[in-house]
Amino acid sequence: MSDNLPLTPTPLHDWHVAHGGRMVGFAGWSMPVQYTSIVEEHQATRSTVGLFDISHMGRVLVDGPDATTFLDSLLTRSVADMKPHQIRYSLICNEQGGILDDILAYRIVLKEGDPPGLGMVVNASNREKIVAWLQSQVGGHDVEIRDVTAVYSMIALQGPKAIELLDPLTPFELTSMRYYTGQLMEMTGVDCFVSRTGYTGEDGCEIICDADKVVGIWEQLAELADKVGGRAVGLAARDTLRLEAGMPLYGHELSESINPVEAGLDFAINLHNRDFVGKEALVEYRKNGQHRVRVGLQLEGRRVAREGCRLLRGGSEIGVVTSGTFSPSFERPIAMGYVKDTSAALGTSLTVDIRGKEHSATVVPLPFYQRGN
Repeated sequence: MSDNLPLTPTPLHDWHVAHGGRMVGFAGWSMPVQYTSIVEEHQATRSTVGLFDISHMGRVLVDGPDATTFLDSLLTRSVADMKPHQIRYSLICNEQGGILDDILAYRIVLKEGDPPGLGMVVNASNREKIVAWLQSQVGGHDVEIRDVTAVYSMIALQGPKAIELLDPLTPFELTSMRYYTGQLMEMTGVDCFVSRTGYTGEDGCEIICDADKVVGIWEQLAELADKVGGRAVGLAARDTLRLEAGMPLYGHELSESINPVEAGLDFAINLHNRDFVGKEALVEYRKNGQHRVRVGLQLEGRRVAREGCRLLRGGSEIGVVTSGTFSPSFERPIAMGYVKDTSAALGTSLTVDIRGKEHSATVVPLPFYQRGN
């Protein structure tokens, strides 16, 4: 996407501006980076509830008689045995095993009476690439690939009070909904697909609905959130939340030069009794032994290690930082990065080169933050 093209507003753009959202360009979209402060928005999500506009995420439907077989040949995790309303985290790899994107695959019903179909939520920065990739892989499969990002909007309600706030608005008891499942339901008079998913490390739901109906739902949720000390949350706090939760971000921990094994995403690779693009490369990589590992890092002092900072051990470079922040929850700098497998053991002491000065760091478990601990 050209940098000269105008930014695309989400259907909630006017609300963001009216409520103090500082708008920035992100993957071709005009998005709120924050409304008040990153720390306030982060802590609201951890303590009560945060409301997120995630309409920039790509939404793709795959229909047709061969939809299941087709997607099963492309995703690292099988979709063939998914039940209606089930959701799975998976990856799309190239022939070399590099990650084209990490996605959520849905066995989804978006309209009452329709048979279950297959859908994917993909990263905003990868939407056009993934749609083109899918189309290039169709071959003899009888499928239809539809980019419905502009047709539907997507919002998220995350935090310890999220289910409590949302439940009265739905005819379905959300506490009985299992994680990584969803349900088509009418909410405030609007047909929505509500799923028990999220990207913050907290409990909560994500809601997909017609783009022209999302403002009314958002306004009701914003009003309810405000009553319990919650608030709308921008991209900046979304990033600190996901980093504390040890969740990889495409373009940082994930890329076409990184494979799922290195990224620590073995749980999202199903190699048995099936073939998919990139499988041979991943099998060969495992056979030859792992060379670098994604790790969590805790830094001493208060200086933050940013993406690209070199990681050193004994004066030798052994890795690089992919994401770093000052953790609002723990009030200390944390980071993720890749290191040589010989330096990945928990407790390993490293140094981080931050603008030419070395700062002490320790390899620590991921995630940094776990709900309930």
